[in-house]
Amino acid sequence: MTKRYLAIDIGASSGRHIVGWREGNEIKTQEVYRFPNGVEKAEGHLVWNIESLLFHVKAGIDEALKAFPQIESLSVDTWGVDYVLLEDDKEILPCYAYRDSRTENVIGKVHAMLPFSELYHRTGIQFQPFNTIYQLYADKLAGRLERATDFLLMPEYLLYKLCGEKSHEYTNATTGGMVNAAAKEYDPEIIDALGLPRHLFRPLSQPGKYLGDYKGIRCVLCPTHDTASAVAGIPMEDGEIYISSGTWSLLGVKSPLPITTAESMQANYTNEGGVGYIRYLKNIMGMWLVNRLRDELCPGKPWNEITAEAAEKHFDHTVDATDPAFMAPDSMKAAFDAALPHPPKCAMGYFRCAYRSLALTYQKTIAELERVTGRTYSKIYIVGGGAKNKYLNRLTEEATGKQVIALPMEATALGNLKIQMEADA
Repeated sequence: MTKRYLAIDIGASSGRHIVGWREGNEIKTQEVYRFPNGVEKAEGHLVWNIESLLFHVKAGIDEALKAFPQIESLSVDTWGVDYVLLEDDKEILPCYAYRDSRTENVIGKVHAMLPFSELYHRTGIQFQPFNTIYQLYADKLAGRLERATDFLLMPEYLLYKLCGEKSHEYTNATTGGMVNAAAKEYDPEIIDALGLPRHLFRPLSQPGKYLGDYKGIRCVLCPTHDTASAVAGIPMEDGEIYISSGTWSLLGVKSPLPITTAESMQANYTNEGGVGYIRYLKNIMGMWLVNRLRDELCPGKPWNEITAEAAEKHFDHTVDATDPAFMAPDSMKAAFDAALPHPPKCAMGYFRCAYRSLALTYQKTIAELERVTGRTYSKIYIVGGGAKNKYLNRLTEEATGKQVIALPMEATALGNLKIQMEADA
């Protein structure tokens, strides 16, 4: 009898439930449910609606069971760094989103106690203002940790709500800037230096661990950080570059060991956990730029029309796609206008600018990667929604001089499913 598995893959803009099974050496998949996701504004902050997320997670499982009454196991992956605080089994709300600005005033305070050079030496994690370490310290200063018994990163929270088991999964925990790169556990010296409650930091579990059951389905840990699942799912040659292209573009390579040199820190590369390797990569602003531009300038316009028209325009100015001004602007168009010597004359000029800026950022990032690792790479494997963008793929190939191999596949779901299947073997 064919065994079926369920991957619940949730990104910052949408979620999907994908059932998978093996046919020979291939994993076949069928999407059974899809739902929208996005940050909401509440009392001047950006937050996640975790009640809605859980509703859709359960609704999608019900749809999966209608299509396939026997499912062996399920797992959940999401974006990293964000979490839910709990007082026993009760949520401490709101659940802040990483794009919220609440950490701006605490980063300097954290670095006064633990200089970033020390943090990087210990964790190998790049500086991002939304890293879990800064979010938790903001919660401490706001008094939100005083009654907290647990903090669970988003996918582990959703799994807990399904099966009742609280866990901290290794690949996801590494994204937050508090896991010791060598020990592969939360670093007690970081926790103590910031005065964070030690009881919040459970021992880390590796992908494949069984947690409990939901409606007769085994709940297991996949690599719960979506990029960790994506990298596990990419059919690629070892030693080459990957880009997981979605809301963010995650560009990197698989490394046997963390690279925490001063040069690596200066280049702001990160060492996130993988399945038997380190994901040595950089977070780059990705499809967020063009998604927000489309929402503002031409809602609902098909992407193939946007890219075809953008390719024909002659606006050749670019912006720094890593500029924090693009993180969460009220108007993405206004953010581009402020960064350019003069604005494009038509909407498609903004898209041309965004795509060319992304390709140039990939070029710069790969040059840094080659310098820090002392290696030259020849291929770039691109997966995720951005892999379908032939215009951006062409610009990337032209800018980097590398062979671009676009795999328009649900690599994240495939990696999620692959680890479940291996755990069941």
